Amino acid sequence: MGTSDRPLDAAALRDWAHAAVSDLITHIDEINRLNVFPVADSDTGANMLFTMRSALAEANAGGSADGGPGCVARVASALSVGALNGARGNSGVILSQILRGIADVTATAAVDAGGELRVMDAALLGAALGRGVELIITSMGQEVPGTIVSVLRAAAEAVEESAPDGMAAAITAGGDAAVVALEKTPEQLEVLADAGAVDAGGRGLLVLLDALRSTVGGQAPARTVYELAPRALTAATVADRPAPQFEVMYLLAGCDAAAADVLRERLQELGESVAIAAAPSDNYSVHVHTDDAGAAVEAGLAAGQLSRIVVSALSSGITGLPAGSWTRERAVLAVVDGDGAAELFEGEGACVLRPASDAPDPAADLSAHQLVRALVDTGAAQVMVLPNGYVAAEELVAGCTAAIGWGIDVVPIPTESMVQGLAALAVHEKGAHAVDDGYTMAHAAGGARHGSVRIATESALTWAGRCQRGDGLGIAGGEVLIVAPDAAAAAIGLIDLLLASGGDLATVLVGAGMPADADATAVGDILADHVHDNHPGTELVIYRTGHRGDALLIGVE
Repeated sequence: MGTSDRPLDAAALRDWAHAAVSDLITHIDEINRLNVFPVADSDTGANMLFTMRSALAEANAGGSADGGPGCVARVASALSVGALNGARGNSGVILSQILRGIADVTATAAVDAGGELRVMDAALLGAALGRGVELIITSMGQEVPGTIVSVLRAAAEAVEESAPDGMAAAITAGGDAAVVALEKTPEQLEVLADAGAVDAGGRGLLVLLDALRSTVGGQAPARTVYELAPRALTAATVADRPAPQFEVMYLLAGCDAAAADVLRERLQELGESVAIAAAPSDNYSVHVHTDDAGAAVEAGLAAGQLSRIVVSALSSGITGLPAGSWTRERAVLAVVDGDGAAELFEGEGACVLRPASDAPDPAADLSAHQLVRALVDTGAAQVMVLPNGYVAAEELVAGCTAAIGWGIDVVPIPTESMVQGLAALAVHEKGAHAVDDGYTMAHAAGGARHGSVRIATESALTWAGRCQRGDGLGIAGGEVLIVAPDAAAAAIGLIDLLLASGGDLATVLVGAGMPADADATAVGDILADHVHDNHPGTELVIYRTGHRGDALLIGVE
């Protein structure tokens, strides 16, 4: 073991789960694109991510198990329980069985060690991965060559063979063997060969193995980015494999092994991709693709007690993912620009998404994919989104729609400026019903009159008259309403207009667009004196946000 290698103890196992979640987010698009088996619905990466998030949430919550907080088996058990309860899709069920394999092997080792296992060695890891292979085959009813099972088997055998060389060497060997097995999957499964793709689940497994390597050894290897071959899946191939309409999943309790076998036979009659993953105490996670969702649920009712029933339309990707798969119930995601703005919104409890620092136009830089990733990364089942004028309408709609399809309850709040976003955030109540919270936030945003001050870059004719280069322009409603000699004078005129119908609070955000020769502190003092003298009863607050474009953003509530 190298000097930088760390033992795979309870803390490292939990850190691995965190790294796995982060790395799955990074690779989610790649894995989804590869997803052509068993159904080409582009959700393998998302399903593995959501399942791993649920596992991590349970581990962070200190899930119940024998042994103390430093026991590897205790963390492994929590990861297994969280994954089983939050498993999403076929790949999620398979991932839950990999984690259960780790839990089973470490639990046995803990008993042998007198009740607590402090460190997991390479031999145990190899055995755990091998146990995962067995559990997956049992849950699926059979092994399909060229899938994640083939990749996992290769990794498990390599880890076991290299175990005498230590954990870091064994993990490296396992990852290298997984790559070889992954690249052979198109030779083993015809649908992958037709699509010119490696198995998506196997690629996701490689992400997990590399996350373990980085956790133990400090860094992960650079990997090939796998894509569909140019000849990708043809319409004829798709037509030969019509997908069932629905994906049905539920947790089943009070079901013995014999009843589970009967249920498997019934579900195989109703559809395909049947998985029945066992958990302790006669509990199971059930998965099937079928055209008759009602019959699949009825079959489960005949076998035991059902909970967390999720019926998804495979053709549209719409799901009903329960909130239990998330680390928290609700979050606010604010799109902001500038270091000061990020600190301000984070200080008020929001998660933030920022346009690229080198984007020429921050308001046109963010894509739907970036928005979806940020929504997922909040870890919340419900997310209130504050676009703040930095997300194009079509990207906002596309991103929110995609996130809803992945099981997130997204509520976009119509904020056109960060000052409106602050007004909405001020009335956010995470304990209120989502509809009530969204309405209150939208009402506050809509009631915040807002405008901006920019510096003219050339002589031009505006609604307020001709401006010269260097003039301050007060803008509201998309029109120039004030032309003044400098930013401070334009801000005074704009504040007077916005406060014409009253207001208790005026907010000024100072951006990077302030002229180099302007003293932001002096401008703030000028505005404070003006509001104090001319608008008694109105409070003025000023923040340095460093946003690009406008010199000042001004809001009145």
